[in-house]
Amino acid sequence: MAMAMRAIAAAAAAAGPNGMRRSFSVFSSTSSFVPPPTNQAERPPPAEPSPNLFVSGLSKRTTTEGLREAFAKFGQVVHARVVTDRVSGYSKGFGFVRYATLEEAVEGIKGMDGKFLDGWVIFAEYARARPPLPENNSGAPPSPSPYGPPYGRQ
Repeated sequence: MAMAMRAIAAAAAAAGPNGMRRSFSVFSSTSSFVPPPTNQAERPPPAEPSPNLFVSGLSKRTTTEGLREAFAKFGQVVHARVVTDRVSGYSKGFGFVRYATLEEAVEGIKGMDGKFLDGWVIFAEYARARPPLPENNSGAPPSPSPYGPPYGRQ
C-alpha cells in the first residue's frame, strides 16, 4: 500500500503543481459529472395590495389574540385568525390579519415583516385570493346518493 501511494505521489510530482489534486479529485476532467441546471422555479407574481395580510413563521404557541394584539399597534384590526391543527389545537405556523384600510395594512407589513413574535421571526405580506375550486365533470354540484352518506352517518 505504501509503495502504491509513493508511486502516485511520484507521478503527481512529475505532472506539476496540480497533479496531486487531479489524482485524488472526484471532479477531474475525465469525470462525466454534469451539474444540474441552475434555473430557479418561477415564483408567482406578488399579491395585489389589499387590507388582508398573510402572516407566516408563527410559533406553535401563538394565539389569535396574540396575533391581533401584535398587529393592532399599526391600525384597526377587523379580523385576525391563527390557523390551528384540529387535533392538537396548536398553530400551523401561519395566519391572517384584516385591517380596516389599505393604508393600515401597509403600516402593518412595514411594522411586523421580519420582526419577532413569541420568539420567532414572522413574515407579513398581502394575502393572495384562493384559487378556484375544481368543478366535477358535469359542472353541477354533487347530488346526494340515494344510498345515504358514503361512510355511515355524518
